[in-house]
Amino acid sequence: MPALAGRYKTVKMKSKFTKLTFTLSFIGLSTSLFAQDMSSDSAKRFAKKSFRTFSIGVNGGMLTHYTPFNGPSNGDFKTPEEKLGYGFYLKQQLLPGFGLQADFLAGRVNGYRANSLASPSEAQDNSSFETKIHWSAALSANFTVANLSLNQKHNVLSPYLTAGAGYMSSSADVRNVPGGANTNNDKNWFVPVGAGFKFGLSNSLNIDLGYSVYFMKSNNFDGVRGSLNDRFSYAHAGLEFSLGKRSSPQLQNYSAIADLREQTAAESAALRAQLAANEQKRLSDLALAQQQYAKDLGDDDNDGVANKFDKCPGTPSGTHVDGSGCPLVTPAPVVTERVIVTEEDRKVVGEAIKNLEFDLGKATIKEHSYPTLDRVAKLLVDKNFSLKLAGHTDNTGSMALNLKLSKDRAEAIKTYLVSQGANASRIETTGYGPNQPIATNKTAAGRQQNRRVEFSLL
Repeated sequence: MPALAGRYKTVKMKSKFTKLTFTLSFIGLSTSLFAQDMSSDSAKRFAKKSFRTFSIGVNGGMLTHYTPFNGPSNGDFKTPEEKLGYGFYLKQQLLPGFGLQADFLAGRVNGYRANSLASPSEAQDNSSFETKIHWSAALSANFTVANLSLNQKHNVLSPYLTAGAGYMSSSADVRNVPGGANTNNDKNWFVPVGAGFKFGLSNSLNIDLGYSVYFMKSNNFDGVRGSLNDRFSYAHAGLEFSLGKRSSPQLQNYSAIADLREQTAAESAALRAQLAANEQKRLSDLALAQQQYAKDLGDDDNDGVANKFDKCPGTPSGTHVDGSGCPLVTPAPVVTERVIVTEEDRKVVGEAIKNLEFDLGKATIKEHSYPTLDRVAKLLVDKNFSLKLAGHTDNTGSMALNLKLSKDRAEAIKTYLVSQGANASRIETTGYGPNQPIATNKTAAGRQQNRRVEFSLL
């Protein structure tokens, strides 16, 4: 008997170890695959982005010697005349709000009515100048109002400021101005300061509207030497073409905040979807495990030995079997004798009932209940007693679930006793569910008393 009990415990421990190993392996594999999938998605989602940082701009507009900084006298000449100017630039955007650009400009600047002549007078009306800008080149810093939108990745409207330094060649033609003198290919430094805004039409094209004032480092740009350095302005409209990959956005109008918010939302959605899929698989695996457990504790050949412990499945009905479910070689003789249950026997059964515990909501016997059940099994073997096992529950849960649980617990005790050598045919099991309470179900103490398995020696 001790040898059989030892073999049973060894088999049970091996079974538990196998299940634990399988479960841990499955969890590890799932976690690994999950981590690989999420890592792959995250790597793509948060990968380094490429932006369009180089651009070419072309523009055209109006040149005039009038600027907002000329003062009441409007410089050396009172009346401006707008003339066509044109230019282009090359720019590299170094940061979302900062770039460097090389500007090129050409055109004519005209003015009438010299301030040095009496006003009004015919002489003043006939005075004028025309300065031809052969070429001018400047290096300017472009300060763009960075896109800080939380929801819009691509900024449609991008205001900007520019400031820099340049060098130009120009020629002035002065008419009817005392002290004025024509110049030819006069070269001078200048400081361009401007403002404007761009409309983003696509990843590769912007409309550029701007206004710039050119502060000359010369007082002879218009051919008339005045007390202050000359200046002129350029109001323009043009197109900016961004260079780079077709799918890459422009750095100057891109919101990293909106992009991070979008990518984080996508990451969160992917994580929730993956967790939901893992939970669905876990529930599916749990259902399969429960089905296998029910099959293991079933008794397909009705010989009183659970399938899991039945070494001879398919035994014909009515066959006398031993504790492993195999037919007895020689049927045990039927001896009719009076069964006498002593107080000592009842004490053995009482201790087994007192120490009996199951896992919560399950029919799995806890291991610390085995020693007292072993003594009940020995009692059944030694004295050939019959035993009636009646399972009971409280009224918590559905009737169907409680009936099944009470029956399963009685069957689990029978299965264990048979595994310890008891005759399965002399053990009867019944499940009454909550139908035979011995205390009130309105209190926790009463419900605890109602959750029981009754042993009746016969």
